Amino acid sequence: MKKFFAGMILTLITAAAAVMPVAANPNKAAEDNAKTIKKIRKELVTLPFYGVFDNLAFKYEEGVVTLYGQVSRPTLKTDAARVVERVEGVDQVINKVEVLPLSGFDNRIRLAVYRAIYRQPGLDRLSIQAVPPIHIIVKNGDVTLEGVAPNKGDATRAFIAANGVSGVFSVKNNLRIESSK
Repeated sequence: MKKFFAGMILTLITAAAAVMPVAANPNKAAEDNAKTIKKIRKELVTLPFYGVFDNLAFKYEEGVVTLYGQVSRPTLKTDAARVVERVEGVDQVINKVEVLPLSGFDNRIRLAVYRAIYRQPGLDRLSIQAVPPIHIIVKNGDVTLEGVAPNKGDATRAFIAANGVSGVFSVKNNLRIESSK
């Protein structure tokens, strides 16, 4: 009789454990999210035609990735969505990337601003990176600087250099300062 009750209790405990949801480990979930975000970032910055004249950003929430930014090539928008949807942990991609208008005027400004910024002493060392950290977004003659500058002085020098380019209507400085680690 004792064996019967012991067996019943063991069966009830096992059945209750199978039915009760296991508390999710919040550290594991946060770690998985961090890995997914890191993988998304890597996929975006290693796109073949992603460069200094493009700006891609994203938001990740519970398997949904929302892409933001501006690109100078229409194919880059679709390529970004394609590579992100293949990342493990991504269930849906919402693509809000803006394709900049194709314009010879804007292309001339892009090159002139690039030269003006990356010829500055101290900023010239940043231009040798595969994708320089200061991105130059030009839309209808208006320039927006996106990305990261090593310090406040470099961000200001980039802004002043871009503002001095002939044909530029306005310059918006959205540069973030690199945090010291």
